[in-house]
Amino acid sequence: MTTLLLIITAVLTALIAGLFYAYSCSVVLGLGKLPDAEYLKAMQNINREILNPVFFMSFMGTAILLPVSTFFFRGEQPVFILLLLATLAYLIGVFGVTVVGNVPMNDQLDQFDISGSAVEAIKQMRENFESRWNFLNNIRTGFSVVSIILLVCACIWHKEL
Repeated sequence: MTTLLLIITAVLTALIAGLFYAYSCSVVLGLGKLPDAEYLKAMQNINREILNPVFFMSFMGTAILLPVSTFFFRGEQPVFILLLLATLAYLIGVFGVTVVGNVPMNDQLDQFDISGSAVEAIKQMRENFESRWNFLNNIRTGFSVVSIILLVCACIWHKEL
């Protein structure tokens, strides 16, 4: 049962790490080539569409299953330490950064009326949004990769016990 829990947790964590990695190394690079209004429209659409059950299952599932896995392995060293570190990395560097940083920015962008705004306002909105959002996404990417590496190490260590 605990091995299955670790596998499911690892899959969900890897899915999130892959999502943020794909954004960092392809999506934001492609979007960055768009003119200001098109960039903002694309980000509005992406931010609206990502709010779906599949994303929430992996994003929230990881936030739930990492601490649950850590709890189940609390007496098993060093698996517990690896899971604890993976949990902290995810909850602070991925979940926390998303909730405190990216989501408020996404909400602000969602309220921005592109079609009713002047060219200068559109340019200013992009300048205020793009580099900060990408920076926060890179933080999420790094921490999600750290989480999955630690989780894989915990899986390997657990297998050897």
